[in-house]
Amino acid sequence: MHALLKILLLTCLLAPGWGHALQLAASRLWPSPDYTRITLEAAEPVAYKYFTLSNPERLVLDLEGVESGAALEMLAMQLTSEDPYIGAIRMGTNRPGMMRLVLDLKRPVKPSVFQLPPLGQYGHRLVIDLFSVQTADVAAAPPAATPVDAAQPAKPAEPQYTRLITVAIDAGHGGEDPGALGAKGSREKDITLALAKKLKQKIDAQENMHAVLIRDGDYFVPLAQRVVKARAVKADLFMSIHADAFVKPHARGSSVFALSENGATSAAARWLAKKENEADLVGGINIDVKDPFLKRTLIDLSQTATINDSLKLGHAVLKAVGGVNTLHKSQVEQAGFAVLKAPDIPSILIETAFISNPQEEKRLNDPGYQDELVDAIANGVKSYFDKHPLTAPSRLTRNP
Repeated sequence: MHALLKILLLTCLLAPGWGHALQLAASRLWPSPDYTRITLEAAEPVAYKYFTLSNPERLVLDLEGVESGAALEMLAMQLTSEDPYIGAIRMGTNRPGMMRLVLDLKRPVKPSVFQLPPLGQYGHRLVIDLFSVQTADVAAAPPAATPVDAAQPAKPAEPQYTRLITVAIDAGHGGEDPGALGAKGSREKDITLALAKKLKQKIDAQENMHAVLIRDGDYFVPLAQRVVKARAVKADLFMSIHADAFVKPHARGSSVFALSENGATSAAARWLAKKENEADLVGGINIDVKDPFLKRTLIDLSQTATINDSLKLGHAVLKAVGGVNTLHKSQVEQAGFAVLKAPDIPSILIETAFISNPQEEKRLNDPGYQDELVDAIANGVKSYFDKHPLTAPSRLTRNP
């Protein structure tokens, strides 16, 4: 009897997953135009292996020691037909102690699979990012120079009144990263997306202005990639929208920030920049991916002229926002925000209000107040360009 017991115990130790079954605590699926992300959360790290198959395209993920449960079964229920990469999700025990997850794909993908340690409200996370092969290849290389036809004479600069201005609007946080949380449960990522969409409508309604959303849904975009996306659309300026929280609920008011080359202008600005720059830790990026183009984008080149333009833009927006909300600071502050580091695009970060303040949280959720706020921001942008018109030819042309 003792010998049989020893054999059973030894079998449990040697067979993966037999002696220690693991159920997932949560599963999340975040589709976006750029990529689809799957997150599997557990109380401890999940051992895994994965491979791809063709004809038809599939991604196969083997999860060691994971057993079926509500969280895993919920993954397939989160899939929608609009997902650009995944057609179906299948799962089942492949062999004792091994759960196999099969993603039927709509197109070839370049997967990135990595682990994230516990952070904040999350436990251990296994992250599966699915990029299209074409998108992944393009993102890894600098944009090609526009060819010039030597036979054609150089086009003269367009008259000032036809100059099309492209504004990149960045809704802070998103997906795995909810941002700050209000007392009533409001999430910063939802507030910022609602404001960004309304602001785009206001900007598009302006004569000779065109707005592009850095994210247009609930998904995570790494901070460096936000900069890259703004440059890819040849933005003339970049605005990142936020609604932060503070440890004390009475903190209130709007603020505008620009990048600093020489440290933060206040302790509060330094604290906020550190907090915003940690967004990548929450959302989770694969730190093993070393993209030289992203590195070059983040290098602080000679940005003095761009920062000066950012300060002028920030002042115009801050003055306009001051007409609809109390200002937390009466001047544009500066700090080392990673999301403002495009070396050639005037960039500001707008803290619309403190979501941690109950009164301001209520206002941020009011559609009428949202309209007033984005009207003010749009007016500030217009005021900036009225005083500082662009002289270069338009980078983009409005579709007829």
